This record gives sequence, C-alpha cells and structure tokens, in this order.
Amino acid sequence: MNYDALRTFVTIVEEKNFTRAAEKLLISQPSVSLQVKQLENELQTRLLERSPKHLQVTPTGEILYQRAKQILKLYEQAKKEIEEYQQTLSGLIRIGASYTIGEYILPTRLPSFYQKHPEIEAEITIGNTEQIVQGVRTFHLDLGFIEGHTNYQDLQIQPFMNDEMVLIVSANHPIAQLEQPLKIDDLQNQTWISRESGSGTRDYMVHMIRTWGLKVKNKWVISSNHGVKEMVLQGLGISMLSHWVVRKEVEQGDLVVLKISGLDTFKRRLSYLLPLHSESKLRDVFMKQIHGYTW
Repeated sequence: MNYDALRTFVTIVEEKNFTRAAEKLLISQPSVSLQVKQLENELQTRLLERSPKHLQVTPTGEILYQRAKQILKLYEQAKKEIEEYQQTLSGLIRIGASYTIGEYILPTRLPSFYQKHPEIEAEITIGNTEQIVQGVRTFHLDLGFIEGHTNYQDLQIQPFMNDEMVLIVSANHPIAQLEQPLKIDDLQNQTWISRESGSGTRDYMVHMIRTWGLKVKNKWVISSNHGVKEMVLQGLGISMLSHWVVRKEVEQGDLVVLKISGLDTFKRRLSYLLPLHSESKLRDVFMKQIHGYTW
C-alpha cells in the first residue's frame, strides 16, 4: 500500500469524483482509476461503487478512508520531524489549548519563551477540551493543554499545574446578599450559566452540581469563558469558572465568590497532551521550558 495510492483514494472520496481528483492531483484519470484498482486488489474488497451520476463509498472504503487520512498525517509528521532534526532550531510549533489555559494562562508564559527562542514561531489554537484532544490525535496539533480528562490510549497525558475553581455570582444577585459561608441548600433551584458540551470547565461544574444533589431551575449554555462571565455579571445566574478567568472582576467587586460551609476550595488538575510515538525538537524545547515554570 503506497503513499500515492492512499492520497489518491482520499482525494477521490473528498472530491466525490474521479475527474476532479485527477485534476487536483495533476495526474491522468486512468492513473487515478489504476491506483484505486490496485488498492482493491491488494485489500481484496470493493472500495467504491461508481455510476454515471454518483460515486458511493462502500463500508470497507469508509474504513480505509479514515485510516488513510491518519497514515497520510503520520507520513507528513515524519517528514516534518526529519526536517526539524536536520535543520537548526527554527520553524512552527502548533499548540492547542482549551479556553481557560489558552486565553488566561498560556499567554503569560509565551513572552519568556519567545525571548529565548525568537526563531521559533507558534500557532495557537483555542477550543474546548474535546476539540484539543482530537487535534492532537489527528496530528493537526503538536501538543495540547486541556482542563478536562481523556482516556485515549494513543495519547500521553501529564498534569502540569493545579487550578482553583470558584463559584461566582453578580454582586447584585440575591444570593450575594446572603451571609457566607452558604449552605448547599442555598443553591437549590437556581439558574446556572454553563459552558458547552465538551468543555472541561462544564464537566467540572456538572460534576459538582450532581455531587451536591442540586436541582437546577434553568440552565444557559454559552461556548466561551468570557460569555459565561458576562452573563453572570448581568445577574442571570450562578456559574463555576477558573479563578484565572474572574480574578479582575472579583477584585473590582463586580463578582462575588461564594463560599460553601464545610468546603474549602475546589481544585482540578490541568494537563498537557502529546501524541505517542512522535518526536519533535521544537516541541521538546517548548516542553522543557514549560516544566521550568513555576505555575
């Protein structure tokens, strides 16, 4: 099974047409057909069903398509790693970070890295935990930083710092007027402002609501920390966010951190992700500095 045949097959599936695939790859249509035939002979299965108007991917063709994309990514990753090894320490490192880390924590650490390695460029992608996990798994990202958890066996996950979560309401919210520390029952039948599905922050908040046995009156969902914070500031409900996200508003008195009787602080571990069996000099240099930080 060679690289060109896999690339051709993937292009056909994505273009849904032999002619367009040939034009995109700058090869003849007979060559495209021949490569597909060779794959089918090698795998002893029909990969595509063709008619004058339609092209249908068979179930086994879909399996090959998904795996072929991974193989092509691995090949490109190998080329990149070899080039990095043979060259001086320069190039692009692709970093993924979930929202709290990417918006509030990582930016405080990047300037010192740039001062030491001005020849290295960084491309930062911010998304929720699940998006970052998938980006690392598919080699679209060289490494990722997440707030949640993952159980994928093809990833190396390593905690690197603690994060404190805080319960927050607007200073004008009725609960903010109650004497603290609060009782758990003071949080019953309240409106909660939540991050979207796939967010590590959301998972933590939902876990605490269930642990405390709280009934939720209403739930608003918004896919950014800033959006959650702004809705809480408007008095629409309660939320739980990292102290990194709300510390300025708490210091200014616009948000109130709620204390719960018998409970001290809410801690979670932030972690970084690396793909298994992948080497990168740029990533190694970046991770060395990450380990050197006092978080």
